[in-house]
Amino acid sequence: MKSMEGIQHKTVSVNGINMHIAEKGEGPLILFIHGFPELWYTWRHQINGLSALGYRALAPDLRGYGGTDAPDCVADYTCFHVVGDLIALLDTEAPQDKVFVVGHDWGAIIAWFLCLFRPDRVKALFNLSAPFIPCDPRFKPVETLEVLLGKDYYIVRFQEPGEIEAEFAEISLRQAVLELLSYRIPDPLYLPKENLFGHPLDCPVNLPPWLSDQDADYYANQFQETGITGASIITAT
Repeated sequence: MKSMEGIQHKTVSVNGINMHIAEKGEGPLILFIHGFPELWYTWRHQINGLSALGYRALAPDLRGYGGTDAPDCVADYTCFHVVGDLIALLDTEAPQDKVFVVGHDWGAIIAWFLCLFRPDRVKALFNLSAPFIPCDPRFKPVETLEVLLGKDYYIVRFQEPGEIEAEFAEISLRQAVLELLSYRIPDPLYLPKENLFGHPLDCPVNLPPWLSDQDADYYANQFQETGITGASIITAT
């Protein structure tokens, strides 16, 4: 796979779990934080491009994803745990440095928390698709989303342990992952129980032009191997 050439992989012990990371290059460190349902692989082109410009590009699989451990307990997926993983990773890989941070989707939310909790470790932040939402103890995210968007909104659907996993298994986890990656409707993502993704699922997924069959296979195979429970927990918390 050409996009993987020169990218090094290793497992690092951080914050009580084993974390898989991909990296390439030397120089100032850029930490890439992926979203859902994504992996380090989301950043493969950026890793190659920025390492060629003199940066050390580093992208982990977050806890619950890919080659990184997925604890069983829901309580182990708070923002404090996920940010703690990343700080422990930085303490191992760049202990004296402030780093550039790039986040996408749920990874952008984690990046905001990283900056809030440990601004001493961040040189600059670049986020995509998730604006900063100030903390407010009166604001209950899941309850508010259910009121605004209904019970079929994907985050609300992820609240009942095992429910969405069983429904994805009925259509195949591979199909579900490809549907999620290919979702291009500019409306919120709804997953109604009787009509997942809102259309018949007996037809091949029409992949977007930026996602090759080979790329889709990588994502699908990774999630088929590890399941989606850990990933859906971090998305829902």
